Amino acid sequence: MNLAQYHSLLSYYRKRFEIRFSLVAVLCLTFFAAKGVIADTSWQSTLKNQEHQQLILVITDDWQADKGFLHTFNKSITNQGNKITNEVRWIKSTPSGVKTAVTIGKKGLAWGLGLHPKQKGTYKEEGDGKAPAGIFILGDAFGYLNSLTTGLNYQAMSNNDFCIDVKGSPYYNQLVDRLVVGKGAVKGSTEGMRRDIHYKGDQRYKKGIFLQHNNENIDAAGSCIFMHIWKNKSTPTAGCTAMAEKDMDGILAWLDSDKKPLYVALPRAQYQALKLKWHLPDL
Repeated sequence: MNLAQYHSLLSYYRKRFEIRFSLVAVLCLTFFAAKGVIADTSWQSTLKNQEHQQLILVITDDWQADKGFLHTFNKSITNQGNKITNEVRWIKSTPSGVKTAVTIGKKGLAWGLGLHPKQKGTYKEEGDGKAPAGIFILGDAFGYLNSLTTGLNYQAMSNNDFCIDVKGSPYYNQLVDRLVVGKGAVKGSTEGMRRDIHYKGDQRYKKGIFLQHNNENIDAAGSCIFMHIWKNKSTPTAGCTAMAEKDMDGILAWLDSDKKPLYVALPRAQYQALKLKWHLPDL
């Protein structure tokens, strides 16, 4: 083999190696992105994007606080001629007052699984008594009554409706009908949705809203997170956000599913640190 042939052969194998390396790199990037190892930056436009036009913001004093205040906002979309700008303006709304007192988890807050990226710190686990912090989509309203005054979709609960909080269950973090899944599937669940029937007249789930936390139903990562009526202003929850019935009435009437409402919960220091990055409103 002469020198020219050697260099030609070397160039051929180098190109083959580069093509294979590029293909492997693309496959690796695709795999790790799918597994969430590479950060997905689409969340950064969540509060900026025009699709989400209502926001519920809960602020607590710190990670351990079991009480806080809830604030509600409508998004203002700025137009310049026929062009919609990227400016985000949240306008304070007062369906239940300037700010609403709420109780949260008896052990405070921990990061939940929602629309926000992975955060440093403690994450919510099943049974830890903590409410999830972060950005979440609000789901349907639910309750004991046949209907409610609300702009959300509404699901009337029956004594056969259970949200499954049992670790290891194939129905973990899912709302199920006992008549469909069978009595064995709901055994051990503490979340019978008709608490008035299962728990001696308890009215806490008379009116509520599903919070879309842990949508992939990851086992033991926290289940059955709601907004609902409180027992009283001094009693925290097992991980939900609770308030007086009159405040829940105002919020339910204000919320509109077409406006894709979001829920954000943060301790005050984290709110201040993330306010600009997450496009959060002024308090």
